[in-house]
Amino acid sequence: MRITRVLGATLLALGMAAGPAAADSSPSPSASADGTAPTRAGTSFRTATEIEQGQQATASGSTGDYLYWSFPADTGQRPTVRATVKLPATHGAQTWQIDVYDGLRRRQACQYGAASRTAEQGASSVELACVLRTVRGWSEPWADDPLPGTYYIRLTVVDLGSADLGKPVGVEVRADSRDIGGAAAADGSLGKPLVPGIAVKSKDGGGGSKTAVLSSFGSDDGWSSGWWSDRWVWTAIGGALAALAGIGGYALTRGSGRPSRVPPNV
Repeated sequence: MRITRVLGATLLALGMAAGPAAADSSPSPSASADGTAPTRAGTSFRTATEIEQGQQATASGSTGDYLYWSFPADTGQRPTVRATVKLPATHGAQTWQIDVYDGLRRRQACQYGAASRTAEQGASSVELACVLRTVRGWSEPWADDPLPGTYYIRLTVVDLGSADLGKPVGVEVRADSRDIGGAAAADGSLGKPLVPGIAVKSKDGGGGSKTAVLSSFGSDDGWSSGWWSDRWVWTAIGGALAALAGIGGYALTRGSGRPSRVPPNV
């Protein structure tokens, strides 16, 4: 009997120790390796579901939940986030809102778009959109300019009746971007993209030394790759026009030579 009690206590202690470790090591839902869009949403910044630009992600949830996704954006891009919430058959008026945060958890303002909308009673769905500012290559420390890296999407209902709380909803989310380029570019570059290291791995294959792992997605050519920008073209055109203007101004002001009123022997 004593041996049985000792074995039971030992197994219980091992189960309690392994429980948190298994929970911490469980991967957050993300896009599959074959490129199919994810069908789940995260419940926090840490477990946000990763999506690529151009993917149509779907998820099921309940009114009152906070749903999170993340996507990459690089310098010169102007991201646009769209979300469609499919509401239950019967519901009261409710207001949904979509927020976008950068890698430092700073909420980014929308240039335009309906980031918050109210669905009237009986509406089948509500559509939201947020067009961010153009991602810059650098920023002052005190500014909240969008910088290259991970961006987080948070979708939730902000106003509804208590009777509608917990009802099932379906969500479709998509993130796209337009390459603005030199029209909105700024000099300088960011040393590292704002991508959080949410996991760790061993450097030497289990030797004990660990280093942070950046997000598993990004630009195929690297973040902010290359030095070329169409600003070089506009700079060259501006320099050529300035040179032509200088030559033309000199030709107009230099005259035809010696003034006729000046005596020849002077």
